[in-house]
Amino acid sequence: MEGKATIQDVARQAGVSIATVSRVINGQGGVRPKTEARIVQAIEELAYIRNAAARTMKSKATKTIGVVVPDISNPFFPLVMSGIEEKAREQGYIAFLSGTKESTVVEQNVLKSLIERGVDGVILTTADENGQHLTQFIEQDIPLVAVDRSLPHLEVDHVLVDNRKGAYQAIQRLILQGHERIAIICGPLSTTPGRDRLIGYKEALHDFHLSFNEAYVIEGDFSEQSGYDAVGQLYVLEEPPTAIFTCNNLMTTGCLKALDNLQWKLGRDVSVIGFDDIDLATFVQPKLTVVSRPMKALGELAFQLLHERIEMKQAIGKRSYQLSPELIIRESCMLK
Repeated sequence: MEGKATIQDVARQAGVSIATVSRVINGQGGVRPKTEARIVQAIEELAYIRNAAARTMKSKATKTIGVVVPDISNPFFPLVMSGIEEKAREQGYIAFLSGTKESTVVEQNVLKSLIERGVDGVILTTADENGQHLTQFIEQDIPLVAVDRSLPHLEVDHVLVDNRKGAYQAIQRLILQGHERIAIICGPLSTTPGRDRLIGYKEALHDFHLSFNEAYVIEGDFSEQSGYDAVGQLYVLEEPPTAIFTCNNLMTTGCLKALDNLQWKLGRDVSVIGFDDIDLATFVQPKLTVVSRPMKALGELAFQLLHERIEMKQAIGKRSYQLSPELIIRESCMLK
């Protein structure tokens, strides 16, 4: 019954009337504390989502969608959101953005709240690609589109970037400039970007006949602090790298701060290529070479797919799109 419970099921399990359940759900009061506690327990045990029954009966859409991301402080997501909002506005929709701090518990609560409020669909960058925590929401027939991270076990549309290609291009550039000791600060290997960018790194080393050195691979968590800490680990190696590839913008920021503190000169002592073209890339001196993703286009495509899911009555098969990144060459890479 998980994810499909009705208000009648809750009333039956709690041993009360539907009206009493409704009073608790809608916060109307007038219910004894022990009875309310029993109803709340039944709601949790049945994974009841208040809006589920209403959605199947309503005839008019709310023209609202939810956008759920792991970190709203990451400049990548506001840029994706700009693409979503622009296309949503054209179709008369309003988009609500929520962050989860990389927590599946927070993600579940946010999604539940959005569904209860009657959103017509959700665009999601999940905190856990296993997706088991999303089952009940999928069963509610709420259209869902995954962005940036995949949900391979669920029948949902995906909009990704070719992370392997982007990483390959970055490492190829460094190799062609004569670098052999190339480090990577990658994201969590439990995520699509974390895994695929490391794969692209390894493929480039292999194709250019360079040996893989585990000491030059630091797994971060996409935070600024992890980028900062990674540089400290690389700096004390007996043979420090001559080039570093940072796999997201926040880790790039941390990396640049650490280089400055260590007086490890960008573009002179060490070359750096970052992932994502953000304002910081052109503010630092020398300007930063980056793998640029079409962030606004990601958002535009995600909304297009979601809108089609909302509007079309017939079944649509799972769709997956992968957009191409672009290497933007600036001055932070030196010839070795």
